[in-house]
Amino acid sequence: MKPTALSPDRHAALNAGEVAATTLAECLAVDFAILMRSVFPDAGGQVLQAMDATAALGISRRMALTAELIIGRYGPEVIRHLADHPSDTVRGWACFAVGRTAPADHDLWCEAIRPFADDGHFGVREWAWLAIRDRIAADIPGAIAALMPWTAETSPRLRRFASEATRPRGVWCAHLKPLKADPTPGFALLEPLKADPESYVQDSVGNWLNDAAKDRPETVLALTGRWQTESPCPATARICRRGLRSIRA
Repeated sequence: MKPTALSPDRHAALNAGEVAATTLAECLAVDFAILMRSVFPDAGGQVLQAMDATAALGISRRMALTAELIIGRYGPEVIRHLADHPSDTVRGWACFAVGRTAPADHDLWCEAIRPFADDGHFGVREWAWLAIRDRIAADIPGAIAALMPWTAETSPRLRRFASEATRPRGVWCAHLKPLKADPTPGFALLEPLKADPESYVQDSVGNWLNDAAKDRPETVLALTGRWQTESPCPATARICRRGLRSIRA
């Protein structure tokens, strides 16, 4: 997706880190090099040159590399400085800084990423799970166990995170090959969400199942069949329709 044209004033405000993006197009329109100079005027020439060199890369790679540059220059303490920044892109950098510096222990990285997973901005919430996707891939059973309590959180953003972060295929990220081969371990996270009242969560659970159905359609058909018997409500029906859309297309 290519960035759409913005007014000069709006584009300047985004690049200065003064405002948050309101659409995906605005997120993609941010010039990281200009934003870096605004947020970190003392970053130094070497860091800024490295930032300029990332301009041609995809946005996910640029986010990760920017976080590495910031950590290398300022250390992990920089995360606290970025966490409340008005720019969603800058808070996204903080997400990837967490992903690079948080302890390997699943409970500890869950705690570190939690504020960003519950952020009020849609973009920051996406960067949050993308930033720790490698941690999940490295130990899927451990990550599932650590995220189980999130399925009972009052915040739908956190409930959705538990599902979205563990999708077998996902978007803009590496696939979780073990869950593609056998999605059943991930069903433990989905079971508490099968009748979630929030469409935001329902969409993620449905997308999780749709991912799984592309490789294991019979397994997803069995699960959704059971759910519709055990939980005959509109929320479950909506999730199942979404989860089966590739099979029934």
